[in-house]
Amino acid sequence: MIYVFDTSSFSPLKHFYPDVFVSMWSGLDDLYQAKQLISTREAWKELERGNPDQHVNKWLMPRKDLFLTPTTAEMQFVAEIFSVPHFHKLIGEKQRLNGWPVADPFLIACAKIYGGTLVTEEQAKPNSPKIPNVCNHFGIPCINLNSFMQQQGWSF
Repeated sequence: MIYVFDTSSFSPLKHFYPDVFVSMWSGLDDLYQAKQLISTREAWKELERGNPDQHVNKWLMPRKDLFLTPTTAEMQFVAEIFSVPHFHKLIGEKQRLNGWPVADPFLIACAKIYGGTLVTEEQAKPNSPKIPNVCNHFGIPCINLNSFMQQQGWSF
């Protein structure tokens, strides 16, 4: 199983201190080593622009290769996402005007092309272009961090 992590799911990891939740960080590392934990280059750009916690950065820096550059197939699927007019709102006006990175369509495409499950903290909202709504539209599995940990059988 491949898990595609959204920026929003890396952020809560700051609450899981590495010296206390050793098995969780070890589990994440096992998934990374097995190439079952991936993300997109755009998510990395969002993380760089934001202010994630120090130990999250410390863990991610030597694993920066988990943030993949979109393939041609992914770019074609991004175009398919945007062929649905309602999904144009995945890119907000502030992001467009300021040239800020936008990972959402790339994350969705990554999950679709790699047959993965997208892990995000966004919640589906009726008639909204949120990640879970778009994933549902295209039949892509989408869960939150808690569900991801449950699927891994992790308990602390």
